[in-house]
Amino acid sequence: MFKNRKSLFKKIAIFLAILGPGIITGSVDNDAGGITTYSVAGAVYGYNLIWTLIPSFIVLVVIQEMNARMGIVTGKGLADLIRENAGVKITFFIFIGLLVADIGNTTTEFAGVAGSMEVFGVSKYISVPIIGALIWLLVVKGTYKIAERIFLLFSVSLLMYVVSALMGKPHWGEIGHSIIHPQLPINASSIAMIIGIIGTTIAPWMQFYMQSSVIEKGLDMKQYKYSLIDIVVGCVATVAVAFFIMVACASTLHVNGIQINEAKDAALALGPLAGELASQVFAFGLFIASIFSATILPLATAFYVCEAFGFEAGIDKKWDDAREFYILYTGILILSAAIILLPNAPLILISLWTQVINGMLLPVVLVCMILLVNNKKIMGQYVNKPINNIIGWGAVIILIGLSVTLLLMPLFS
Repeated sequence: MFKNRKSLFKKIAIFLAILGPGIITGSVDNDAGGITTYSVAGAVYGYNLIWTLIPSFIVLVVIQEMNARMGIVTGKGLADLIRENAGVKITFFIFIGLLVADIGNTTTEFAGVAGSMEVFGVSKYISVPIIGALIWLLVVKGTYKIAERIFLLFSVSLLMYVVSALMGKPHWGEIGHSIIHPQLPINASSIAMIIGIIGTTIAPWMQFYMQSSVIEKGLDMKQYKYSLIDIVVGCVATVAVAFFIMVACASTLHVNGIQINEAKDAALALGPLAGELASQVFAFGLFIASIFSATILPLATAFYVCEAFGFEAGIDKKWDDAREFYILYTGILILSAAIILLPNAPLILISLWTQVINGMLLPVVLVCMILLVNNKKIMGQYVNKPINNIIGWGAVIILIGLSVTLLLMPLFS
């Protein structure tokens, strides 16, 4: 009895030590751009797009597991592996596209900081520079352990969207019916929204950050099963938060015919419909998510760009040891914050279309990943099982099909 209890405590201790990469990667996915996308989806289409979260969850778990397994087996980041196996030219073009998308993503995070603080009466000219400086200090002057603990705290804070949704008094019967029998017009707008939901739920940058964080954590195959639990918990949290954001906006804004353009609009509109507390909870959730992702996104970008081109990278390294990494990180932060401070920046278009670009870039990243994880020279006995490949290639085919349809639809309308 005592031995069993001791063994259980030991397993819990190991899991808590490994805890981090999966949950953090999943939680960061619910960033300002994601919250905006889910909010607009709920406000425009009601409960009819909630079904997209089910296949997204399945694909997300499979992809994140591939990432973790590749990182643990090879000890190399995804960007590093792509460069070694695809060559510098192909790597360059892939990462230029990803870099542009991630600058747009980070700009969206600062838009979330600005918008959420405006709900509380704080000007963006105060909130954005202060938050930007604090984020920079955390990454450049902090360590991976300190940053990870703060990130895990932020992850838990995102569950406040559950409260916001419940205060909107959703119709659970209608939600169930919409998941089983979704009804929506098939047009360019709805297809773009579906691509945007998939692109923000399974963002391209996540794959690079996940693999890099597993390596930074120093995990090996003995700890794989604990890492898998971490991934599943992170994916559940990701989809749960997305679900409750869509429910909150569908059950209040959609039923009252209120249209919104960004997450801040959703927070403000919730006040008269579900009470000021619901509005403030939604805005504070947006603020936490925006800070969280404004830290991780440029960090992930700096990680994979430096890996792709052979530069040193890592939070635990000093500035002089990873100069390119820190300069790139700082540059992305400054550029993204500066765009937000411009008087007439098209923030709504940047936010929504960045998610669509994510959805279009994702198949490119997934193809690279699936080819790498099936290479026995790289993975040995830990190559993909058939079910992983079926789900992975299925996601690629569907995303390419949706993207091509979106691009060709104007020609036939």
